[in-house]
Amino acid sequence: MADAIQLVTLATFAAALFYLVTLLIGQWRTKSVIAESHSMSRGIVQAQINEILERTRVKKSKSEDAWSGLRKFRVARKQMEATDVCSFYLEPHDGKELPSFQPGQFLNFKIQPENRAKPAFPCYSLSDSPKSEYYRVTVKHQKTPPKVPDAPPGVSSSYFHEELEEGSIIDVKSPKGGFYLDTTRQTPVVLIGGGIGITPGLSMLNHIVETGSRRETWFFLGIKDGDEHMFKEHLEEVAAKYENVRLVVCYSRPREGVDVEGRDYHVKGRVGADLFKEMLPSNNYDYYFCGPPPMMDSLFEGLTAWEVPEDRIHYEAFGPATVGKKKEADAAAAVDKPAVDAATFDVTFKKSNKTVPWDPNAHSLLRFAMDNDVAIDYSCEAGNCGTCLTALVSGDVDYISDPAEEPEKGTCYACVSIPKGAVSIDA
Repeated sequence: MADAIQLVTLATFAAALFYLVTLLIGQWRTKSVIAESHSMSRGIVQAQINEILERTRVKKSKSEDAWSGLRKFRVARKQMEATDVCSFYLEPHDGKELPSFQPGQFLNFKIQPENRAKPAFPCYSLSDSPKSEYYRVTVKHQKTPPKVPDAPPGVSSSYFHEELEEGSIIDVKSPKGGFYLDTTRQTPVVLIGGGIGITPGLSMLNHIVETGSRRETWFFLGIKDGDEHMFKEHLEEVAAKYENVRLVVCYSRPREGVDVEGRDYHVKGRVGADLFKEMLPSNNYDYYFCGPPPMMDSLFEGLTAWEVPEDRIHYEAFGPATVGKKKEADAAAAVDKPAVDAATFDVTFKKSNKTVPWDPNAHSLLRFAMDNDVAIDYSCEAGNCGTCLTALVSGDVDYISDPAEEPEKGTCYACVSIPKGAVSIDA
């Protein structure tokens, strides 16, 4: 009888203990869920706050011109990134804090190379995220091509590599450009760089990881071989540290016995839409790319054929060859419009005291001026840098490609404009 009572007592005690443990676990789980819910709520609220702050920063940055005209900078440091590729760290000569910029924008310089009568006005993309103490640009030395031994080397890149030293002073305009990452959104992005075209994408990538953004980011780099592999260690460190970043490096012609697939690069071949179809889970990304004109054209055509909406295709255009798509689209849209007989109007260059019949085959007012020995300062030839801004004395122009910024009233960007009719410009 006593044994039976003990068994009943033990069973009752075990049941009570089980109930108590179950109750405690339930309370612990409830608290954990509540804590996790609060944590998630705080995370969502913080993300919303960060997005509002970023939109405010972008709006402020867009509304405030950093500085007018030229500002003097000192070359604080030169750092080689690959063969013939050098980064220049520029600190303000006046020691004042630097204004921010949009990741992907560029700097316009005024330089005076030796043995050149007139100054040059090159543009180079900022290759780092915004910093308050310095700007960084990365420049490839454009040497004489081996297949064209009579061609001169690049004037501006030669000046940067051969004449600029640490401590040199250089004139710089404030950051500008319409090609930049939309930092107010957290949608997934694909950043693409071809050769030295890596620079704006690198600025975007650094901004994403340094601001703590968790947006899905793919970074594609297309180069010839390991000799051209700039920022190799930095890119690998970023990809290893941040789960939201995927790095894909393509070598078009890897060096046999030197460049190892899987160690130095991921894909043998070129960056293109076919590769994206293989690696990306869908086409639902914003694409930002910069590189040589053939690569740019190929990417634009490939992404369009893959049914990526054009408002998700963003690219940096430098040089007349890279605005061909826009020009072709505009020409196609104007097929049914009555043509203007170019022979019926003239272009007057007021400063040069020249009046010349407009040539309908001229690419732009800038090229037309150059063909007629009229000097207009220029750099990008894509309506980005503003160097060719010219006063309109009379008449009006059309744009073959949308400029990065709306020109002031009574002016035009000569590199991407053509006259609507008789026009007089201050050149």
